[in-house]
Amino acid sequence: MTENTFNTPAAGSPGPEKPRSRNGLIYGILIAALAGTWIYMLYDKNKTTDQIAQQATQIDSISTSRDALQQEYNAANARLDDLISQNSRMDSLVKTKDKEIADMKARISGILSNKNATQKELAEARRLIETLKGNIENYTQTIERLEGEKIVLTGERDYARKERDEVTTQRDSLNKKVNLGSVLHASNIHLQPINLKKNGKEVETTKAKRADMMRVTFDLDENRIAPTGDKELYVSITSPDGSPLAVEALGSGRFTLEDGTEKLYTAKKTVNYATGQKQSVSMDWKQNSDFKPGDYAVEIYHDGFKIGSGKVTLKKGGLF
Repeated sequence: MTENTFNTPAAGSPGPEKPRSRNGLIYGILIAALAGTWIYMLYDKNKTTDQIAQQATQIDSISTSRDALQQEYNAANARLDDLISQNSRMDSLVKTKDKEIADMKARISGILSNKNATQKELAEARRLIETLKGNIENYTQTIERLEGEKIVLTGERDYARKERDEVTTQRDSLNKKVNLGSVLHASNIHLQPINLKKNGKEVETTKAKRADMMRVTFDLDENRIAPTGDKELYVSITSPDGSPLAVEALGSGRFTLEDGTEKLYTAKKTVNYATGQKQSVSMDWKQNSDFKPGDYAVEIYHDGFKIGSGKVTLKKGGLF
């Protein structure tokens, strides 16, 4: 019987080892490729993560810059509003550049309200805010200068007012002296009760029953200050019981004294006075009732000042 030897590989023959080696090589290549893929994927993932982190950092930086600029802008805007509210001159200064400031503020607000603003736009906003702050600083300096000028002008105005008031006081004092000096003075004053006879003759009397009227006579003394012209004189006669003799229907009335108070006058007369000359004056008072016995007083006034006085006594009636 012949020995079956065809399944037995010859010594040193590779036989079935060749397919196994080939498969191992393929597996190795696949494993290497897979490992490379994993490595690439890990690298790419890490790179993407880094990019995301960088983008997040950049976004945070932009957001932080925008917030900081918003705070600066708010502060500048508040300062501008405060200056306008506190100083009317500031408002007029700002109004001269209304359009420029309004455009600047609108652009800044537009950039800062945009959450997707770029670094370039934020840089523009920063530049505009700095310009706005510079304008505010210039306005502040202008106001300080104007306030300084105002203080100087106020001081000069107060000094001028003080001088004017002093001059006015001196002038008023001088005018008062002149006015006082121009007030006339009456002398040689007489209050004469007059009895009117049927034939028209006038006789002076001392009896109340016979008195038909009172005649006041006096002299206006020389006055070199009083200007020539009409002078209004008031005569006030007081009866024995202290009441003034005044009847409106007969021409009596009121006049103002130099202290502002009013006084009843019995009669008044306008006299054409000549500067520096002595002049005699006569005034009559005839009332619509009988004269009572007793002491009568007379006062004469010019420009609200009493310039003379006198009195007369009327006795009770009798034959003479």
